[in-house]
Amino acid sequence: MADQAPAEWRDKILHATLTVGGTALSGGDVLPGQYERPQGFQLQLDLDDAGAAERIFTQLADGGRITVPLQQTFWAQRFGAVVDRFGIPWGINCGEREVE
Repeated sequence: MADQAPAEWRDKILHATLTVGGTALSGGDVLPGQYERPQGFQLQLDLDDAGAAERIFTQLADGGRITVPLQQTFWAQRFGAVVDRFGIPWGINCGEREVE
């Protein structure tokens, strides 16, 4: 349908779906002139695998900005926060930290 869209919409996303486990998240770009920069929230992704947390965090940080480096905390094996290249803030939390 790209040939039916106005030229200024050619780089927009009409519809996208991200599947995480058994959950599907859907979204797309808003109409021109309706965009507002996201603020006042953070999406948090809770994972069980530290390797997956590191991989996802690195991918979200590519072209974005790390606000809290991914690291072990008193509550988690890994936690970090990043604003992706689209301006969406993410928290990556991985499993409970094992107490020694």
